[in-house]
Amino acid sequence: MDHSQPDYKRIYNDLLSKKYPHKKEECRSILMQDHISVLDIMRLDEIIFNRRDKETNIFNQKVRSYDHSAMAEILEFQKKNRLSNSQTANYFKMSRNTITKWKKIAESKKSELD
Repeated sequence: MDHSQPDYKRIYNDLLSKKYPHKKEECRSILMQDHISVLDIMRLDEIIFNRRDKETNIFNQKVRSYDHSAMAEILEFQKKNRLSNSQTANYFKMSRNTITKWKKIAESKKSELD
């Protein structure tokens, strides 16, 4: 089953060209990538809309969804920076239980491959 995604590159390029041309340079490195991950989209959103207020953060935490590549990227970030589950969760503004669950999923997939 193919999960089609919106063309985020095009959406953000149009948005930057029409409404936020002064922020285009700041976002260029992310938009130049071949594949834009969920984490990249969150970074773009923060740069463009300056979403740092508490109410918006709480809402965003409730409606976020992560694909397998985003989960792997977060777990790799944790491993690379030698962070605990709590530190990783605080950095990405998510539950430490979510990190624990992802680790279990990753371990079970790894053991299935062995």
